[in-house]
Amino acid sequence: MHGRFTPELYSYMGGLLNQKKHKPLIMNGRPDHIHILIGMNPKFSISDTVADLKRSSSLFINEKKWLRGKFQWQDGYGAFSYSRSHLDTIYKYILNQEEHHKKMTFREEYIALLKKFEIDFDEKYLFEFFE
Repeated sequence: MHGRFTPELYSYMGGLLNQKKHKPLIMNGRPDHIHILIGMNPKFSISDTVADLKRSSSLFINEKKWLRGKFQWQDGYGAFSYSRSHLDTIYKYILNQEEHHKKMTFREEYIALLKKFEIDFDEKYLFEFFE
């Protein structure tokens, strides 16, 4: 979800994160994915946080009738942990998604992250990439 509704969607998602006492730092993405940098509230798991964010934002998007059909996020997600010393770099990376994806597709980006973090994966279980 990217376009004229993006600011309202990101504001809504930020509010959801704030309700759970997470600290949303930046959200940005492209039509086929979104990056969210947050300071996690340790009372909640990453999987519960993502599930709640996807469920609630899907309902929000569908209630707004922004799309002709029913919207739903794909299954799955990627979550990566960074130290405080990397926050500025990650923030700038998320901020500059449009420029970044002129050089690299989402698929290439995601596989590069999996390799960087030394995460074993089978390509048949990755997201459906829309390129």
